[in-house]
Amino acid sequence: MLYTLHEMSHAALAPWQMWASMNANMFSHPFSPLSYSPLSRKIAAGNELFVRITQRYHKPEFGISETLVGGTAVAVSEEVAVDKPFCQLLHFKRDFGLRKGRADPKVLLVAPLSGHHATLLRDTVRTLLPDHDVYVTDWVDARMVSLFHGPFHLDDYVDYVREFITFLGPEVHVISVCQPTVPVLAAIALMADADERVKPRTMIMMGGPIDARRSPTAVNNLATRKPHSWFKSNVIQRVPAKYPGFMRQVYPGFLQHMGFVAMNPSRHADAHQDFYNHLVAGDGESAEAHRRFYDEYNAVLDMPAEYYLDTIKTVFQEFSLPKGRMFVREQLVRPQAISKTALLTIEGELDDISGNGQTEAAHGLCTGIPAKKREHYLAPGVGHYGIFSGRRYREMLYPRIRDFIRRHA
Repeated sequence: MLYTLHEMSHAALAPWQMWASMNANMFSHPFSPLSYSPLSRKIAAGNELFVRITQRYHKPEFGISETLVGGTAVAVSEEVAVDKPFCQLLHFKRDFGLRKGRADPKVLLVAPLSGHHATLLRDTVRTLLPDHDVYVTDWVDARMVSLFHGPFHLDDYVDYVREFITFLGPEVHVISVCQPTVPVLAAIALMADADERVKPRTMIMMGGPIDARRSPTAVNNLATRKPHSWFKSNVIQRVPAKYPGFMRQVYPGFLQHMGFVAMNPSRHADAHQDFYNHLVAGDGESAEAHRRFYDEYNAVLDMPAEYYLDTIKTVFQEFSLPKGRMFVREQLVRPQAISKTALLTIEGELDDISGNGQTEAAHGLCTGIPAKKREHYLAPGVGHYGIFSGRRYREMLYPRIRDFIRRHA
């Protein structure tokens, strides 16, 4: 019912959004006489702010059309390498034309399925491309997946990762950011235990809850304060009739977004106030930076209910992986079975999503990996998003990732 009411409220706001958008244009367009009135900038800014706060944000594009390889511009195109109901494995193919292509390391970048789209890792992809052949997990919005395809559990997530690793072959290097560190470690451990032919060269884990008992954050505390039944009763909704996934149970994106904002409400309020002031002052560059950030931040997807509830229980309430009690399809996950895959863990000193030590805990579990093939790095002055995007990621963290891959390739 809540999901339906949400859709109805969006429909009710549509005429007002159209009216506000028209006003914003009339009072800001240089060819409009209304744009030269004394209050034009304030009226235009107020109307645009209303539109941006109330509108629906759709999945952004990666927008990566070229990269520099060895100082030469190379065209980049997106290809779907593997198409699954809940995920597409995207290949960012570099077109070298008539020149001979480079045998760069193959990287599987496992994006989080935790609210935002994989495009949140755009900067990660763009930075990797000059030196690597990059594949990314692009998770599908659950409301767009028909019930015909059945449920999607945490076990299915692990199966997807194993399938993608097998598809890419034994030369692959796996990078997981935040949430997928647990299922990625589980997948690689199961593959090692089964002595499968394909074993990744490296696994690089960045800001993830391998052991959520360490340095618990607000995210961890919420999961432990509420019983599992509370999450099932209060955040799980059925998809309304207008979507292909009609009647599928999901954790809706709009509820997740409310949770994101509730973690730092004053920061977001200040950001919107600054946006209004930038528009009034004519600071187009700052206003555009605000639009770019919130176009990404406000674009959220629905998560399959089964997967979300499994994750709450397994990762944040029972701590099954660090306790040695995690099972995938009745098979015990044994990280100590991994011996041939090198491990690099990265954490941000100021991470308020995944606390310090949560990712480093992987080293205590992967005892079969020789010490010379394991590294940990705590990035000073870096928060959660700075682990995989921004200047500090590009200048401080990426060189470590690149060099680690090269050493173990």
